[in-house]
Amino acid sequence: MIVLGIDPGLARMGYGVIEKTGNRATHVTHGCITTARGDMSAGSRLNQLYGGLKDLFLEHSPECAAVEKLFFSKNITSAMAVAEVRGIILLLCEQEGVPVTEYTPNQVKQAITGSGRADKKQVQEMIKRLLHLQEIPKPDDAADGLSIALCHIHTMRE
Repeated sequence: MIVLGIDPGLARMGYGVIEKTGNRATHVTHGCITTARGDMSAGSRLNQLYGGLKDLFLEHSPECAAVEKLFFSKNITSAMAVAEVRGIILLLCEQEGVPVTEYTPNQVKQAITGSGRADKKQVQEMIKRLLHLQEIPKPDDAADGLSIALCHIHTMRE
């Protein structure tokens, strides 16, 4: 089973692709789909993210997707932009017939480290260990995408 984990963001959408075979989780790829600030309209940026995500679907054919659940932020403008990005993620998953599960940041931390209070560095170190990577995945958004995918795999076992 191929699991796609997505960390929504307008400037950078982090993703991680993990293959689950039996009880084994194997790293496939990770990275970010980025958009430029400045001259691009919000619609153009969303379209660029949609296209990049569509390419991921075509290349990896995920059987399920896991997305970080939106939590309330002090910066309402930022929260609204992330909500719009989540909208295109949910739309594309629906179009592709890929079921989506949403996880809060604390659920991800709990699934990866055993503690909902773990810091980002602890989560990244566990991702490195659990997926047998040579180094911590970069940038942080990509590491977050992997952690969301791995959270889903761990949650599916229960």
